[in-house]
Amino acid sequence: MSFNCYSRRFIMSSTESPAIRFLYNTRLGRLMLKALVRPQFSKIAYAYLSSPLSWWLINYYIRKHDINMSEYPSEKYRSFNDFFTRKRAFSIPEHADNLFIAPCDGFLSVHEISDERTFFIKLARYNLDSLLKDSELSQKYQNGCCLIFRLAPHNYHRYIFIDDGEIVKTRAIDGVLHCVRPEICTNLPVYVQNVREYALIKSEHFGDIIQMEIGALLVGRICNHFSQGTVRKFTEKGYFEFGGSTILLLIEKDRLLLADEIKSAKNHEIPVRSGQILGKKA
Repeated sequence: MSFNCYSRRFIMSSTESPAIRFLYNTRLGRLMLKALVRPQFSKIAYAYLSSPLSWWLINYYIRKHDINMSEYPSEKYRSFNDFFTRKRAFSIPEHADNLFIAPCDGFLSVHEISDERTFFIKLARYNLDSLLKDSELSQKYQNGCCLIFRLAPHNYHRYIFIDDGEIVKTRAIDGVLHCVRPEICTNLPVYVQNVREYALIKSEHFGDIIQMEIGALLVGRICNHFSQGTVRKFTEKGYFEFGGSTILLLIEKDRLLLADEIKSAKNHEIPVRSGQILGKKA
């Protein structure tokens, strides 16, 4: 999807669904979209998806997104949200202390943070000050590394801590829930409009890390388990309820050596799995 400034219309690719075309390119659709991204609608959607009435959506969702359910324990889910936040077991590698891991399943892109405290994601420019709402904190990450993990509908929506450490501070920032699909981000600074939460973690091996969770359209809640105290690598940090979502990591300069195959993500997205080794301590 791209935006034509002269016609004031979104130009859709052939892969866009009829619903997306309707919402972005018709007057009625845009009015509906404005209502859909309001918190009140998110609350109504959350209530329905958490109720037994939503149970019928589960099999449809599995088929539509070709989800491999053999990775998950066989159990009866009480609601769609119960299914969406399902747990999955995974193995923890030995001697992983100095290794840098992915916090979640998703599609990873890697970006250098410029001296001007901006970085680019699919041609859209973001300012760390406005993202964090803390200009002093954003200074710590000048010339550092920003890793963005975009979770697709078929992905596992729970996420973990990437290192042992201590939570220094947490912050929740209100915003307008909106879509985080990368073709939309090409033209609109979507992230700065979104509900987001982040933790500043003094980690044992990678310096002061920021791990941020970003909500999207129809995400009722970002559910984090910890707001303070000591945290352990591979421990679950939290989970997203229904909706496409994104996790962002900020790493200080000279703290991380990315694996060669991950460096290629600077130019495009690559699929990764929760706990996958992405690099090591610098």
